[in-house]
Amino acid sequence: MGQPCDPVTIQSNPVQARRAIRWRWVANIRRLLLALLVLGQTFVATGFMLRVLPYHGGTWVEVALASLFAVLYAWIAVGFWTAVWGFLTRLAGGDRWSLARRHSPAELAGTPLASTAVVMPIYHEPVQRTLRGLRAIYRDLERTGHLEHFEFYILSDSRDPEVWLEEQAAWQSLCDELGANGRLFYRRRTVNLNYKSGNVADFFRRWGRRSRYTIVLDADSLMGGDTLVRMVRLMEREPQVGILQTNPGVVRGCSLFARIQQFANRLYSPLFATGLAAVQMGDAAFWGHNAIIRTDAFMEHCGLRKLPGAGLFRGPILSHDFVEAAWMGRAGYEVWLEPSLGASFEESPPSLADELARDRRWAKGNLQHLWVMLTVPGLRFAHRMALFNGIMGYLASPLWLLFLVFTTVEAAQLALMPIDYFPEDHSGLYPLWPEWRPGLAITLALTTVTMLFAPKLLAWTDAVIHRRARGFGGVLRSLLSVVIETLVSVMLAPIKMLAHSAYVLSGLLNLSLSWAGQNRTEETRWREALVTQAPGMTAGLAWSAFAWYLDPLFFLWSLPVAVPLILAPPTSVWLSRVRPGLWLRRLGLLRTPEETSPPALLTDTADEQALLPRLGQLTRFEEAVLLPEVNAMHCSLARSHSGRLRKQNLQGLAVRCLEEGPGALSRSELSHLCRDSNTLAWLHHAAWGSEPDTWWGRKLSAVVAGSCATAQ
Repeated sequence: MGQPCDPVTIQSNPVQARRAIRWRWVANIRRLLLALLVLGQTFVATGFMLRVLPYHGGTWVEVALASLFAVLYAWIAVGFWTAVWGFLTRLAGGDRWSLARRHSPAELAGTPLASTAVVMPIYHEPVQRTLRGLRAIYRDLERTGHLEHFEFYILSDSRDPEVWLEEQAAWQSLCDELGANGRLFYRRRTVNLNYKSGNVADFFRRWGRRSRYTIVLDADSLMGGDTLVRMVRLMEREPQVGILQTNPGVVRGCSLFARIQQFANRLYSPLFATGLAAVQMGDAAFWGHNAIIRTDAFMEHCGLRKLPGAGLFRGPILSHDFVEAAWMGRAGYEVWLEPSLGASFEESPPSLADELARDRRWAKGNLQHLWVMLTVPGLRFAHRMALFNGIMGYLASPLWLLFLVFTTVEAAQLALMPIDYFPEDHSGLYPLWPEWRPGLAITLALTTVTMLFAPKLLAWTDAVIHRRARGFGGVLRSLLSVVIETLVSVMLAPIKMLAHSAYVLSGLLNLSLSWAGQNRTEETRWREALVTQAPGMTAGLAWSAFAWYLDPLFFLWSLPVAVPLILAPPTSVWLSRVRPGLWLRRLGLLRTPEETSPPALLTDTADEQALLPRLGQLTRFEEAVLLPEVNAMHCSLARSHSGRLRKQNLQGLAVRCLEEGPGALSRSELSHLCRDSNTLAWLHHAAWGSEPDTWWGRKLSAVVAGSCATAQ
């Protein structure tokens, strides 16, 4: 195996240097063409918009409307042309400049593997579900015959002792089941700094030098063994590549919301990912998971300093992945998105409420990228555009909201005020006559709607052409599924617009943000939906009522936004339900290829048997205290603290826990007990020696009774 390369070594390789020059020329031409298409179309559409407006941009309200329209239209046009580019590229048989097509299967098969770490940062995740997924990855990699080149690391940031005690016990059970001792490791940070990026940085500081490559997973990630092996071999043959990103598909959805997101991802994403990869090429983004990293380059160049600004732009970077890709590019390495790398999966949040909770974190983190994009020197232009793209993913919502506000102001002025033939912004000698051009308005609306929904039909056409429609339920069922997904996306768009606008505002005000574990399975309750969606309902009702008061035609124009806001609570509840999703699946709707013909990787995750069954009604803390084998395992992972004052404090907590039970201690105090091996061992022996009428004595009697019943 060769030695790690730095940018100087890469540039001194004539083959690599010529290849880099060629793909950069191709990338520049493609980006220029995309810019001409987007800007040219936006210029024409904005001209149409000015002709549609009554005063043709002669008032400050109409100038604001036209400006907002231009930004939003350009944003939509980027997505439209990216999908078209992806469709044409797939129609032509793929991008001949892609990274994966540089090497034949025989060349890759003959490439030796290098030491690779597979890391999974977790934080208050469903332990059983998460580790069953990791078990499936381990088994699939084992089937390739190359397991000896890989090590697995579970990196926990969990704070609740009930969660991390279960993590430790389930990890040990998984090691025993797989025979993975010495290959599957677990570490929990006691100080939770900088969220996920800090957790990964802690891993690199401790074990980064053990592996040439690092594959980063999320708690819901699944990756096939052949894909992992192929990624390592591509990195070995392309020493100038610092990050290789896959395009994860969404799987394992049960609720109606998750199944709709899953269907949309699996049908539409091949077009968007192919188009994006063709434009970005070696300046692609990093999504933080389901990707392989060149460890030494990442450790040297991708450390994240705290932002030095004020308010939102001060402190740790919350959304780290795009920034790390930009840092890698600044250091001279390439970052590639490779859509052809299959068997890469993730999961969707099960409900609208959970997706919005995740978006609240991402919105604040993406807004921080403004500081990076505008102030950091040496970044590649493509990476600055990737940062801007992430910002617009959330900034587009308040811009759309402002567009609706100015539209309402324009309608109110025309309906409630006399026509002003000489407005303040009009400097001409002749009166400015308002004109209404419904024909142009309809044409502009139709072109905008076409750009929004044409990529969905292109994706369906692509599936039919490439004979993938069968995996989505067949030609007709897949088309009906597209209609269902489109209708739901129309209902969700105004709800997300209002929520994202609030998140952007709270982010700019730098309001405090809690970072909680993600819900993977729970349904939304009616009370929760009514409380969280009440502001949107009120806004929708008030706006539609005001629109009716102004003009019946304007009222009809407002309905596509107002109705989804008014129906947001039942929409949120209904989409979170599992039963409608399963019913549509039985009808063959919203199906995906992984459901039609599941690979072995997903079949392994279907085993719902608990890695670590509970004994009776004991909590994980009670199991850690009472069960000898579990206590011994936790003691082996805990530390022995030598400070006299700390020992006295821990002993005081242990005595109180023994006398009054764990309910008398806070979550933090229970964590302190479990982190000290001597105290946890003492508590185990003391609990077993408790009198029968004490709290621990009664628990012990229940354990013994349960064991006897199980034995009989």
